[in-house]
Amino acid sequence: MEQYIGKLLDGRYEILEIIGVGGMAVVYKAMDHRLNRLVAVKILKDDYLNDADFRRRFHGESQAVAMMSHPNIVSVYDVSRSEGNEYIVMELIDGITLKQYMDQRSPLSWRETLHFSMQIAKALEHAHSRNIIHRDIKPHNVMILKDGSVKVADFGIARIASAANTLTKEALGSVHYISPEQARGARVDNRSDIYSLGVVMYEMLTGRPPYDGETPVSVAIQHINGTPLSPSLLNSDIPTGLEQITMHAMCSDLNIRYASITDMLKDMEEFRKDPAIRFTFLPKGGSATGTGAGNRIQPAKPQNVANRQKELEREYERQDREEKRRRIWMIAAISLAVLALIVLLFLVLGQSGSSEATTTAPNGTVGTSAETAPEVIYVPQFIGDIYDEILRENYPYLNLVSNESSYVYNDKYPMGVVCDQAPGVGEKVPPGTEIFLYISMGERMDKMPKLAGYSAENANSILKAMEIKLTILIEKEYSDEVPEGYVTRTDPEEDTELKNGRVVTIYVSKGPRLVQVPKVTGASAANAAASLNARKLEVQTREDYSSTVSAGYVISQSPEAGTEVEEGTVVTITVSKGKQTITLFGVTGKTEEEATDLLTSQGLSVKTETEHNNYVPAGQVLRQSPEGGEEVMPGSTVTLTISLGPVPPPSTSEEPSESTTESSEAPEPSESESEGEETP
Repeated sequence: MEQYIGKLLDGRYEILEIIGVGGMAVVYKAMDHRLNRLVAVKILKDDYLNDADFRRRFHGESQAVAMMSHPNIVSVYDVSRSEGNEYIVMELIDGITLKQYMDQRSPLSWRETLHFSMQIAKALEHAHSRNIIHRDIKPHNVMILKDGSVKVADFGIARIASAANTLTKEALGSVHYISPEQARGARVDNRSDIYSLGVVMYEMLTGRPPYDGETPVSVAIQHINGTPLSPSLLNSDIPTGLEQITMHAMCSDLNIRYASITDMLKDMEEFRKDPAIRFTFLPKGGSATGTGAGNRIQPAKPQNVANRQKELEREYERQDREEKRRRIWMIAAISLAVLALIVLLFLVLGQSGSSEATTTAPNGTVGTSAETAPEVIYVPQFIGDIYDEILRENYPYLNLVSNESSYVYNDKYPMGVVCDQAPGVGEKVPPGTEIFLYISMGERMDKMPKLAGYSAENANSILKAMEIKLTILIEKEYSDEVPEGYVTRTDPEEDTELKNGRVVTIYVSKGPRLVQVPKVTGASAANAAASLNARKLEVQTREDYSSTVSAGYVISQSPEAGTEVEEGTVVTITVSKGKQTITLFGVTGKTEEEATDLLTSQGLSVKTETEHNNYVPAGQVLRQSPEGGEEVMPGSTVTLTISLGPVPPPSTSEEPSESTTESSEAPEPSESESEGEETP
């Protein structure tokens, strides 16, 4: 079964986990990637893939369910075959079964019973209108959703009614809910579902099915021959009208049982409107109204509710009186017949024979001589009878036996009620046979042990070793405190009283939840923190300068993106403070050496220029560029202008210049003077 987990069917349905195992198929939770929704996928078991009969039945189920669309029936989305696998895709139900619900709250109130039963009946009405018989109505196949609505599931043995299949080959339904005709292997129709619904209603109202026994065969025989204990004897809060509907649905005689689920729904609706109503049902051909199977006549409805209640009470009391009168006349008639027989025996056998006509059986039970006892006796049903009220004189040919070992715990029958017998109901026995009766001591109670901290295997073994029978479910969950494979908690909690059949859920640790660290580098600090917190990761922030990442954005992260870590792990993000700048020292007036040392200590480069200056001594900084106090980037270059001191004066020991020498000589006369003038 595990081999399908992780597999993709038809490139669409990804199998995630097992959610249920049936007789011939396994149901998985899956993801439909095409429609992006969770679904349930029922896959035929490998053992049956090569069995043509089972494959035919599986396809029969598919076709039957695909014909239906109703809010109270689990929807079927797809029917397919992939790589030799037969499967059906169905609606995934978020809820629990009616069986689990009853285990927690049993018995249910009559209002809850009516609420659930009417929805089941509506689902069956829809199926029957399409000639589909469910054949396996039981609490395990009814889903209760969180909103209180009901969906009938698992049409795994549904059949098209026209196919006229029977159960002679194998008992496919649960024996506690099987109809008498199914138990006999006879042909079934829609009334079989009505009977099973009646049994489910009986169990909801009383907290126990109508019949129980050590073996499936003994339970099936009771369905055929037995008469269930009236629900109101087990739960006095059940209204008469609802009890009548339940018992009428459970009639083993098809001529008396409801003829259709629609008729049953009508009575449910009448009861819903008036919980004080009482019904009078007539068999087929009933003379009162001439109506058919399952019909009823109702008392007239007075205008005044109080008058109506009194009239119904009088009618019911009248029916009780008539029933008692009929019983008295019947007993009287039987007594007269027995008396006549005794007189006849006296006359035939004489006084001597008559003196030994009766004997007293052991344990006070009246018996008869071999001459009057029948050759064989069919064992009647004592299961469900109150032991102290059994009249032994009503069973003159049987020896009813009980002792200290007769008293046993039983979660189906109240204290003091016969819960089993040996020989069983319907068996043929000779006169005088001992019938051993087992008397219920009520339900065995136990307390939920402390299992937190135990390994899952040990916890399971502890529960299985308890004297009461429990349904054990295992759920896995993440835990930061409990190691993987060990119990984190249980439902119910420690010291809670447990009953037989109680569902106990063991929660087992999967270890800490692992999450994948997302990539947050390059994101703003706020967005990075939100992304990490959404995955339940803690955030630690550091700051640093960056020449490439803007201020307020993530430079780096640790652990890196894609790393799988536990929930709650601290992820450190380094957030940019922007580019780092340096406030330039002012070095004007300092010596070249001092200025260079200061600027290089800031991580700056120094470039020098020189010039004469009459006021700044040589070797000192005249000016700098950029100027002191400005913000610069690390590694920037600062240009320093270094003074060479004053401009030097001209030297006195030097030869006169050519211009000076020439100017000291007498000027030569001009050409005009030498030619045009005479000397005086």
